[in-house]
Amino acid sequence: MPSVCWLLPSVTQVMIAKLFYFLLISAVALPTKAEEGCHQLRSTAPFKIALFADLHFGEDAWTHWGPLQDVKSIKVMSSVLDDETPDFVIYLGDVITANNIAIKNASLYWDQAVSPTRARGIPWASVFGNHDDAAFVWPIEWFSSPGIPEIRCRVANSSCSGGEECRFEGTQRLGLMKNEIERNTLSYSQYGPKELWPSISNYVLQLLSSDNPKSPVAFLYFLDSGGGSYPEIISSAQAEWFRQKALEMNPDSRVPEIIFWHIPSRAYKKAAPWFSIHKPCVGSINKERVATQEAEMGIMKLLVERPSAKLSGGKLHLLTKCDGIHREANQAAHVAVSLGIKRAIFVGHNHGLDWCCPYEKLWLCFARHTGYGGYGNWDRGARIVEITEQPFSVKSWIRMEDGSVHSEVVLSP
Repeated sequence: MPSVCWLLPSVTQVMIAKLFYFLLISAVALPTKAEEGCHQLRSTAPFKIALFADLHFGEDAWTHWGPLQDVKSIKVMSSVLDDETPDFVIYLGDVITANNIAIKNASLYWDQAVSPTRARGIPWASVFGNHDDAAFVWPIEWFSSPGIPEIRCRVANSSCSGGEECRFEGTQRLGLMKNEIERNTLSYSQYGPKELWPSISNYVLQLLSSDNPKSPVAFLYFLDSGGGSYPEIISSAQAEWFRQKALEMNPDSRVPEIIFWHIPSRAYKKAAPWFSIHKPCVGSINKERVATQEAEMGIMKLLVERPSAKLSGGKLHLLTKCDGIHREANQAAHVAVSLGIKRAIFVGHNHGLDWCCPYEKLWLCFARHTGYGGYGNWDRGARIVEITEQPFSVKSWIRMEDGSVHSEVVLSP
């Protein structure tokens, strides 16, 4: 067995962290294995999703506070899971802080991050953030007295001196996804099409009707917004993949589409409230500027211009947007009853933002900073998304670590 090297805090710090971790997970049963086969979700009434964003496990693991903040992040997730009892969890990027992780296999920290969800037998899916496979950054303080912390290997009698396994090289996206999928039958994450690599977490899940298993209630799209080992961007190839997949699965746009990625697009900056959060936006913190992707390569244009469905007298109508003018594809003259906004996008990345704002025919939403890793000292929590089949609706709110709830919003009537 090859040796794996890591930086260890003091024995006392490790024992305290492990004790807290054991107390948090010992009261819940081990997970049951999910059935093999197609990754599809059957809806309940309603179907509830918890979004865990910006956990940043493994941050400054060589300090006294690094391991303890991971324990506190586990406590946040455990509190939300016990209060909300969701049907599904989405890890919305920056699960780990790879640029601070000195061991070769960063999946060890990833595995800790998903442990509260796995321990409760709840299925989940994940998308990558800009920190998840970032290159290790050598702390400048290591080059002063007392120097680099002691490095130890997991395997007894192994030596890190000049060893291949002891390099500060991290784990790339493919390795992280491979470990998650192969080790966890509750994971619904996927590699995504090879033609989109180095972008990895691009896939779609179907939420199926409880009455008719062949009838989708919603499509959940996951897109890798880059960062870390390559630019922070959703490429034109990803946008084309989305277009083709949506045309194949939802050609008339009748089924609502909910999209998840990590780094906000530039449209978020346009939709952002000035200073305080005011209607029609809903949220509780607006404490920083939106940090967007490096460029816009077509995904937002596609989503804005993609047809939106309307129902009228049992008939389906399509609305197409062209140069800001909505034109009804079906020219029949009768009054239509709108289903409302049919798409919502959820992102993380900005720890000091948790609002939802309308933009064109979309809702643009931030999650809530869940982890104690990363910048900012705002109270931790998680965004909840609830999908009801009959009558169809998408609602969202934020559940805080202390159990309080705020920022409720109806995203689709």
